[in-house]
Amino acid sequence: MTVFALQRPIPLFALAALASVVAGLCIGAFPVRLPQLLSAVGLSSAPLDETTAAVLYAIRAPRVLAAFAVGAALAAGGAAMQSLFRNPLADPGLLGVSSGAALAAVSVIVLGEKVMHIVPPDLRPWCLPIAAFLGGLVATLAVYRIAAHHGAALIGTLLLAGIAINAVASAGIGLLVFIADDQQLRTLIFWTMGGFGSVTWTAILPALLVLAVTVPTLLPAAHLLDALALGEREAGHVGVDVERLKRRLIAQVALAVGAGVAISGIVGFVGLIAPHIVRLLLGPAHRTLLPAAALFGGAFLVLADALARTMVSPAELPIGVLTALVGGPFFLWLLASRAAREGL
Repeated sequence: MTVFALQRPIPLFALAALASVVAGLCIGAFPVRLPQLLSAVGLSSAPLDETTAAVLYAIRAPRVLAAFAVGAALAAGGAAMQSLFRNPLADPGLLGVSSGAALAAVSVIVLGEKVMHIVPPDLRPWCLPIAAFLGGLVATLAVYRIAAHHGAALIGTLLLAGIAINAVASAGIGLLVFIADDQQLRTLIFWTMGGFGSVTWTAILPALLVLAVTVPTLLPAAHLLDALALGEREAGHVGVDVERLKRRLIAQVALAVGAGVAISGIVGFVGLIAPHIVRLLLGPAHRTLLPAAALFGGAFLVLADALARTMVSPAELPIGVLTALVGGPFFLWLLASRAAREGL
């Protein structure tokens, strides 16, 4: 049962996402008025000074776009994983994507100075995001390789392999933290709590390209996930190639989440809770759940980032802290509302 009956959910979610992007572009330590924003995109003739244009084009636009893309990837990936594993606690991190990316990124932070001199100067800013992306991808491949037997991967084995890879990655991160100096500790702590403070067009374009390819291609799997909700055997009886679906979704989610982690670091909560909130609002049909979760996750992370950079301005709060602080109580309110409606 859904909390609200929405007749046109996707257009409403799209409008809410657009409103969040506008808010994200206007809100900040340097406020931008709506007429100035409209002028910047050619929809108004209001005067636009050079400082405002520079803030919008060079700083705020890539940051807001990155936050929306990462939020959409985490939420859509979480919805797909929860449906694939038929487990409400599943999220992209369960497959080791986030922890593998974190281990690779922390390795670059702590050990990178020893090998960075052999990397061309123009490529050095790319080392950390590329390492995070590859780390997440390798961890996911390892999980699937461990769980696969004769071309089939059991869901329970995938979950256990993911837990084991997460534990190994956590142990590696702990070892690197132990040998890190004070400056490296500060850098890796902020990275593992997530943030968009270092986002630039140059740094995010490759990851955004990956996200643009992987996230929308999750949507055609909606009817297959609806069939899988009946059970693997039942889905096979109606023509679903379950093993092919598993490989396809795991690869897509690993690429999308790995690219997202490469941009922002680890942002918790969104991939786990955002699909639940959308499911409570709209129901379990994946035709609406997947796109709505992507829009909700993107909008949520844009607004969370806007709060993160304004609450304690000129400093910034780690966005992972805010996502838990803001999203947790809202999720509890939705659960309480549903329990009251169902008389539980």
